[in-house]
Amino acid sequence: MSNVKNMLSSALQEMARKFWTYLAFFFLLAGLAVIITMSVIQGHKRVFESRLKYGIVIDSGSSRSTVYLYQWPAEKQNNTGVVSQTLRCMVAGPGISDMLVDNAQDQQSWASIRECMNNITKIVPADQHNSTILYLGATAGMRLLHSQNETKSNEILRNLQNYLQSLPFNFQNASIMSGDEEGLYGWITVNYLMGNFLERNVWNMWVRPAGGKMVGSMDLGGASTQIAFTLPDPNARGTDILRVSLYGYEYNIYTHSFLCYGKNEAEKRVLAALVKNSENTTHVTNPCFNLGYNMTVSAEFIFGTKCIETPANYDPKQMITLKGSSDNRACRDVVQSIFDLTSCTKNCSFDGVYQPSVGPGDFLAYAGFFYTAQAVELKGISQLDQWNSSTWEFCSWDWPTLTLKKGWIAEKYRKSYCYSAHYVQTLLVNGYKFNKDTWKHIDFQKQVHNTSIGWSLGYMLHTSNMIPAEAKLVHLPMANSVFGGLLFLFTALTIVSVMFLIIKAMRACY
Repeated sequence: MSNVKNMLSSALQEMARKFWTYLAFFFLLAGLAVIITMSVIQGHKRVFESRLKYGIVIDSGSSRSTVYLYQWPAEKQNNTGVVSQTLRCMVAGPGISDMLVDNAQDQQSWASIRECMNNITKIVPADQHNSTILYLGATAGMRLLHSQNETKSNEILRNLQNYLQSLPFNFQNASIMSGDEEGLYGWITVNYLMGNFLERNVWNMWVRPAGGKMVGSMDLGGASTQIAFTLPDPNARGTDILRVSLYGYEYNIYTHSFLCYGKNEAEKRVLAALVKNSENTTHVTNPCFNLGYNMTVSAEFIFGTKCIETPANYDPKQMITLKGSSDNRACRDVVQSIFDLTSCTKNCSFDGVYQPSVGPGDFLAYAGFFYTAQAVELKGISQLDQWNSSTWEFCSWDWPTLTLKKGWIAEKYRKSYCYSAHYVQTLLVNGYKFNKDTWKHIDFQKQVHNTSIGWSLGYMLHTSNMIPAEAKLVHLPMANSVFGGLLFLFTALTIVSVMFLIIKAMRACY
């Protein structure tokens, strides 16, 4: 009888052990299945949860205008819209600062602007037109014109404003941006596109990347150039230091814009220096033009800008012939001559402007920087020695050889890339104080993730704070708090099940 009881007791104990083991396996598998299912559903459903909002920014640069259409979910993250580029439309003709000079040219530009806006009108849903904000920002070309002829610049902006107000969108303003604003918005664009502000975590929420670092921004336009980068000291204050809040975090940004140091205006200053230092002011040797290339221009083409002091006995209609000589050393010397590199020697760039050290952070160089790097076949990351040798080789070719090797570049740009390559190196090394070590941290790019780099996206990101968030059209399967609680519960259950099975396995072995 006792044996029967013992056998029965042993059988029951064995059944209990198997039961708890099977139950642990069940909870383990069920917990994993629930965790995976909730995460997948929560993640995929979020794509459809928000109504899209739209915004339009017209970038009116010194050499051309570009219209950008952006979109973002009406539900915003940390008071800043999650913005992406939908359309980029190039306006035919020069920049708006050249309006009211040539009527035929103006008609071409207006026709192109209308075409761009008509395309956007078709893309944005009709019921969204009234809530779609529209801005026009003019940069260095208009800053120069405004300083030369305020009446003309105001008339150009007024004509554009009258047209933009007639559109079905929510027009905000047409204004001339400051250089510091242009630099700051470029910095925001760069870091947004590179994912340095936000990333999705395991809860499918936007958070600041762990250990993320900000990238500096360098923009080279036609009339100005901008540099912007974060400072390691959050309490730093001073000239050209801005404090901004994005996605719930504070950033200390150094930014400065150099008017008259854009690629086109700086080249005119180089040409002016050559003319002033030439014995024959009607036939001038240009060491930055490739040998065999000649160009005849009016004196007004060179000196008709606020950036250059006109010489004595100036005749705007005088014709000047510029003759290329492919002289690298002379080109580098005349390019350096337009910079004031002696006003200060510590914590400054050039022309006596304060600037903290650029090292050792990463920088993205775009616009004119990129196109120059592309011409000398060094886009992306390169070495300073590579840049110098590639520039020397590019400038040593005569015009027929350059045309043969670089025929894909239009002549009006090709003729200036020898100057541009020397100018970029001088600006970055002698001006911003990059050296062999820090040059390796400069990435010359045109786009990031198929989106153009420029101030307009950063502007849209920053100004989207003013757009009221709307209610979700489709709710998530569960609130984030419920999702987090269930995820914690089933994760804990899974861990307990795994620990139980490990203990059972150890007991069975020993």
